[in-house]
Amino acid sequence: MNGSSTGARSGPLTIRGAVLERIGAERPYARSAPLRVQELTLDPPGPGELLVRIEAAGLCHSDLSVVDGNRVRPVPMLLGHESAGTVERVGAEVTDLAPGDRVVMVFLPRCGECAECRTEGRLPCSRGSVANNAGELLGGGRRLHRPVGGHPDAGDGPGAGDGSGAGAGAPAMEDVHHHLGVSGFATHAVVDRRSVVPIGADVPAGVAAVLGCAVLTGGGAVVNAARPGPEDDVVIVGLGGVGMAALLVARALTSGTVTAVDQQESKLELARRLGADRALTPRQAEEDGIRAVAVIEAAGHPRAFETAVRLTAPGGTTVTVGLPAPDARAEISPLVLTAEARTIVGSYLGSAVPARDIPRFEALWREGKLPLEELISGTIGLDQVNEGMDRLADGLAVRQVIQF
Repeated sequence: MNGSSTGARSGPLTIRGAVLERIGAERPYARSAPLRVQELTLDPPGPGELLVRIEAAGLCHSDLSVVDGNRVRPVPMLLGHESAGTVERVGAEVTDLAPGDRVVMVFLPRCGECAECRTEGRLPCSRGSVANNAGELLGGGRRLHRPVGGHPDAGDGPGAGDGSGAGAGAPAMEDVHHHLGVSGFATHAVVDRRSVVPIGADVPAGVAAVLGCAVLTGGGAVVNAARPGPEDDVVIVGLGGVGMAALLVARALTSGTVTAVDQQESKLELARRLGADRALTPRQAEEDGIRAVAVIEAAGHPRAFETAVRLTAPGGTTVTVGLPAPDARAEISPLVLTAEARTIVGSYLGSAVPARDIPRFEALWREGKLPLEELISGTIGLDQVNEGMDRLADGLAVRQVIQF
């Protein structure tokens, strides 16, 4: 493989994508439409980058947190970070992937050189975090553009997807920011090689997508941060996509009792079908005296965090992977931490090294031990992304996947 782009266009590509125009729009999003599906120009990949045709992209709370303002990012921004697709072109310096290979996107690239990357996943890559906050790719800059002052409505007008670039007399263009180095709510993406992990051709597109965020975050929190023994009890608090993924991984790796905790009965019922030994509301779990040595909090809410701490057994570990609002606060007893020799661990992206952990979860899926298809609560089209955000905000979905 020499970095060729056999069968792929060499110039800019016209794509369709869902661009966030403003943060903090009023609900319902189906009416206010903060995300506008529109045509954009996508530059060809640089030397260390890939052009990927997106097959599927999941709607995650990390997307919603930008829409509702809990995570302020620069706009306009093409959202989406949990996605998978097929490589169409590679840069000259990419020698280990070729057109036709399938890849999973990961929302925090790892440069492999900074001090944080040497912590084996415990700390997020500092260079990757800087690039993500700036709305850029890891190699610097942006590859997405659109005409200045316009955000046209969705449409398949002339030139859509035909690879045509700006010619003589073309309008002035403005940059559109990348979301977490991916921008997967689009027909195509240009990403840094360090933002993808190869995936087998047999993995369904939706399953491949959730491997890059929900499974990596929730499952990684179990195997990398909580590290339960083969017979230890595990509690999962918060049953969105990340929490359900943590439940599946815990069920696959331990013979101990797995307890699922959430306020919504529909999610508790799904947890029972996915193998939870007990599925309880927070009040029920506390009244029943549930305690476990490994407790994962995946709700992103201070009350859920407090519940998780109370459900942790002496000597146990509470792992928090949820991302609450920046001003959220929780109350815990320092005395309990000391007297019961407890540990509280923050885990970003499941304390994962994607190139190490995604193949592990892929293997568990292939062995039939990780039924990741069950995480997908529905599929939608790109034009339904605002309605999907409403369902996500209302807690009515585990994982919605945009199919392209």
